Amino acid sequence: RARALLQQLPPQDCDERYCPDLAEEERRQLRAFSARRRQEALGQGLACPVPGPCHGCPCRKCGRRLNKGDPGISASRLGDQFWHPSCFSCHFCHQQLVDLIYFQQDGRIYCGRHHAELFRPRCASCDQLIFMEECIEAEGRRWHLEHFCCLECDEPLRGQRYVMRSGRPCCRGCFESLFAEPCQACGDPIGADGEEVTHQGLHWHARAACFCCSLCRTPLRGQPLTCRRGRLFCSDACSRGQDASSTASDSSSDSAFASAPSPES
Repeated sequence: RARALLQQLPPQDCDERYCPDLAEEERRQLRAFSARRRQEALGQGLACPVPGPCHGCPCRKCGRRLNKGDPGISASRLGDQFWHPSCFSCHFCHQQLVDLIYFQQDGRIYCGRHHAELFRPRCASCDQLIFMEECIEAEGRRWHLEHFCCLECDEPLRGQRYVMRSGRPCCRGCFESLFAEPCQACGDPIGADGEEVTHQGLHWHARAACFCCSLCRTPLRGQPLTCRRGRLFCSDACSRGQDASSTASDSSSDSAFASAPSPES
């Protein structure tokens, strides 16, 4: 319950004591924002049996009827409406509202977290609302300017090239040294700026010298291909030719081994 409350009602959304790094103007905006939400949107649902006059009324969320005496939830800010207890949930994340604490907007109920995000972006790094005039947006998420940093070395990335990894930005240097996949053909890492082709969990540089038939060296980008034992072929014929070559090589090796003198002789 405590974890769910912290998720649904982030303390940093309403109390400046949880945001020690805010500038004074940001603190002022946070106080005004929190006060306005409490006054205009905050409420607590009331659990009670459905009264007689509301017999047969539909649940506000699922539409199924509620009969007199059924357990229901009412929300004073939304008039004579009732919900099934399991239906009294956030419109955005669909989680049931812990302790029935809700915020209403345009006739819908939200948890505190997602109601706040209707009005202010949330920093993907510190999880605080952003009150600055500027922020960084990347991959559909927002960051404070000073929080858009490499996930490994904390190097600021504003105005720099970066790679997203697990939803967080990574500088080119860290990506290439820690996360870049080796090319299956040449063995070199595939850098952040390099074009990459993947197939069956394996990786190649997209250039013709790497992503090509293992036998005839025909470039395979955009072409049908066959993959056998981690090697690429442009056709079954090349695949069979590789097998024949391997068999001949194995036979030659076996013959040479058989004709070699024994250690005793």
